[in-house]
Parts: sequence; C-alpha cells; structure tokens
Amino acid sequence: MSNTIISINNLTKKYGDFAAVDNLSLAIEAGDIFGFIGQNGAGKTTTIKSVVGILDFDEGEILVNGFSIKAQTIECKQQIAYIPDNPDLYDFMSGDRYLNFVADMYGVPLSERKERIVKYATAFEIENDLGSQIGSYSHGMKQKLAIISALMHNPRVMVLDEPFVGLDPKAAYTLKEYMKELTEAGGAIFFSTHGLDVAQKLCNKIAIIKNGRLLEVGNTEEIIGMKSLEDVFLELTEDE
Repeated sequence: MSNTIISINNLTKKYGDFAAVDNLSLAIEAGDIFGFIGQNGAGKTTTIKSVVGILDFDEGEILVNGFSIKAQTIECKQQIAYIPDNPDLYDFMSGDRYLNFVADMYGVPLSERKERIVKYATAFEIENDLGSQIGSYSHGMKQKLAIISALMHNPRVMVLDEPFVGLDPKAAYTLKEYMKELTEAGGAIFFSTHGLDVAQKLCNKIAIIKNGRLLEVGNTEEIIGMKSLEDVFLELTEDE
C-alpha cells in the first residue's frame, strides 16, 4: 500500500500565458513535515490552493489518499485541514459558535467537539475569548482560532500557508507540537514558510520553488549538507 498522502503530479496553473506553477510534481508521505519554500510570487500559494481544491488548475493531477481533488473533491476535503495565510473568518460569530459550525460541517460528535474545543482553546490561550465576536479578535487570535478549527475533525493531513505569521512564540511552539503529534500518528503536514530557520529545524523534507518551477526537493539534511538552509536557498534562487 502506498505511503503517499498527497501526490502532486505535473501540476500546471496558468493565468493567460503566465505559468504561476509550471509542471510541478511532489509527494508528501505519511510522517512528513514537508516545508514548501520560495520567494513571494514563486507559486507557493497557488500550489496550496490547488491542493485543497480552492483553485482549479490547467494540467496535471492532485491526489489525496488516492482520491482526485478534481473528481472526488468532498472525499479529499474530509481528510484535509487547510489554514490560509490570512484566515477569512465570520466576524459576526463568536469563537465558540464558529468552532461548533466547523464541527457540524465535519460531523464531529457533540461530546468530542466539546472536549477538543476546551483542549485546543486552553493550549492556545483563547479559552476566555470564545464568547466574544470574532470581529473583536486581533490578527493573532484569529490565527489561533483558525488553527483550532483545523484540528477539530482530527485531519489526516494539514495544509498550511505561512502558519506562523502573527503567532506569538508560545502559540508557534504549541502549533509545532501539534504538527509533530499529527505526523507521529501517521498523518502529514504540507506548509509554506518564509521562516528558513523554522523549516530547517522542523521539516524532515523540503521543496524549493522559483517562478513556478521546482528547484530542489528531498530530505532536509541531504539538501542542506554542511550549510544552512538560508545559504542553500539564496544560492538556488539567486538570479543568474
């Protein structure tokens, strides 16, 4: 049986004649914390939105646990938790109501959702704010709520776009611990980041992308060698 949870095969996404992602292939396997690295405009967010079924693409195929994101969208989305770089939440809802709404969408039983809300809200230190409207939350609090909502249905795979932006150091540490916990249980993480130090310490695999094309992919230690990830990234992305 295949160990691959997300399979991106020859993904191409164009805007007119411009290829935002150009023939990209990646495999994210069970147990992977997979870092997706590139400059602004490199194609990271386009790839991520294609993986989670938000953005249609022109060529290629994306499979989640063997299901096609195009042909079997619901089956894919049931297994994915997605956190965008700028979560767009329902400001008129309270935090508690929003988490219950997400739990309803995924069919999480009442007893389990209550337990998870308490667990994660306490861990991210927003348990006392769940009764307040989301519109009153700071950016960091909204990011925490989005993370908690993503964890509500015990996803098999988490796809995150710059997840640490806006998080305080303790919340960032807490998220990293939950990411490790999920992969140790046989899940996978696929996330973009500008934080090269974070990627070097956290990821067992990385991919570096530039102008929509894959420059390098593999085990973090093998790619870095005796250098730092920052050195490798700058060498690979330097304009000729």
